[in-house]
Amino acid sequence: MNSLFYDGFNSKLIETAYFESLLEIPVLEAPKEIIIPKRAVPFSKIEQISDPLDMLVFYEQDPIFRNFVSVPQSYDSLLSKVKMMSTPDCSLYRDMPLWEQLANIGVSRSVGYYEQQQGKYVIPNVRWGDERTYTNMFFDIPPSFAGIPKKSNVSIGTYGCCQKKEDKYHLSAFLEAMFDYLSPTDVVVYGAFNKKYIQEYGKYTNFHVLPDWISYKRGDKHGDE
Repeated sequence: MNSLFYDGFNSKLIETAYFESLLEIPVLEAPKEIIIPKRAVPFSKIEQISDPLDMLVFYEQDPIFRNFVSVPQSYDSLLSKVKMMSTPDCSLYRDMPLWEQLANIGVSRSVGYYEQQQGKYVIPNVRWGDERTYTNMFFDIPPSFAGIPKKSNVSIGTYGCCQKKEDKYHLSAFLEAMFDYLSPTDVVVYGAFNKKYIQEYGKYTNFHVLPDWISYKRGDKHGDE
């Protein structure tokens, strides 16, 4: 652990993991049952968690949880009351070099795997970047979906991903690819989610739209647009 600062690789997180695809992404364990969270609490508000159905999420700017994803072992005590969480939402911007997008996918799965080993109920966050991440354009498996159990539950966040026409195109293409490859039974959505996506893709899954933290504190009951 003392060398982590120098090599950037926390091998202890995944020393018992299985790996998937040519990218060797850590594989998350499928849950024994589907549990749907009652509300989503961002990492910066972790002290607000008070219920086993509160899901800790990471739909915030990366610097807020950077130290956590680097050495999650040092946060075991802080997370002791957390029963349910998503995997970290490490950013995948379309203008990022592909290697960085892939690295952030691997980091998210690694932390998720570690937290599963600590007894947490982990819902995989699925994050997409450009089409290279959600198609098998270059790899045997779409990187965005590697390591995630099929026909299970996943979590997504759309904040900042629906502003421009190009954003909406990639969101629709990603959703199409996700349902085709993962066939998730349940999709937990953090924050605003246009109802047209529920109407279009609701035949494939059960959507559970949870308000973002600000909306929740304001009293909004859901995050639909």
